[in-house]
Amino acid sequence: MASKFNCELLDLRSFVAVYETRSFSHAARLLNQSQPALSRRIQRLESLVGGPLFERTSRSLAETALGKELLPVAHRALELVDTSLFASPNVREFRWTDITIACVQTAAFHVLPRAARLYMDQNPRVRLRILDVPAVEAADLVASGEAEFGISIESLLPSSLRFDALHEDPFGLACHRSHPLASLEILEWTQLKGESLIAVHRASRNRTLLDAELARNNIALEWRYEVAHLTTALGLIDAQLGVAVMPRMVMPRSGRSEVVWRPVVAPVVQRTIGIVQRRTGSMHPAAQQLLARLRAAWSSANLGDIASREDGAS
Repeated sequence: MASKFNCELLDLRSFVAVYETRSFSHAARLLNQSQPALSRRIQRLESLVGGPLFERTSRSLAETALGKELLPVAHRALELVDTSLFASPNVREFRWTDITIACVQTAAFHVLPRAARLYMDQNPRVRLRILDVPAVEAADLVASGEAEFGISIESLLPSSLRFDALHEDPFGLACHRSHPLASLEILEWTQLKGESLIAVHRASRNRTLLDAELARNNIALEWRYEVAHLTTALGLIDAQLGVAVMPRMVMPRSGRSEVVWRPVVAPVVQRTIGIVQRRTGSMHPAAQQLLARLRAAWSSANLGDIASREDGAS
């Protein structure tokens, strides 16, 4: 009888994990079990309740009406067990909570660490998985339930997701501090013609956004180098092989860098950094707390002064 009850309890935990993460693979990792084993538990529950609990599409997972009906029942059962069996501090001490978020690299480098430090210090039994990926992949990870939320660049999103803006990040010229253009405080796009430009690949959201905005203003820039990552462009600039147009947040934070950033106007081109979330479904409470901490850290961060702090020469 005990083993039968334990099996049913694990079935309920599996159901709640899939419901909250919107992902069989993510739920399986959270519960430290294989995906086939988790799928069998869900199938066993479905046979008990008499119908499917989830509907799958090519890009998302949604609960059925039966799944919505089962959720509060599962929560009550698990809460009853947790408040009794795990009431002892000695038991709670060894329980882990895993949180997965998706994040574009620039945001992961500049703002996320300060929020994560404060949050993780106050939550010693939380494990944080950071998927530093391009903007398109960040949205896909959130939509699939692989990530609780994403920090990304504003773009067209599926109807299942929403975007909350946090910061406007302007594009400008990154060049070696010995370059003649480094002596100017503000540049115009026409002054970049004839320079050895370093561009990121066309698949990059930064590249598509910049190209579209310049095309609307009849501005054409010709590149000599093309790279997949902005960090590679910074290396080429440091070696004085060329200059690059890049967002201000990409700039290295070390004052020892030989790369400086100058704003480019006429027009001003900028990208919007923000939070990508699912419109439906619940976010794990621990993830909600981290997100609140992140918003607070972003509000207090003086991101506009990053470049001026780093070049040291202006």
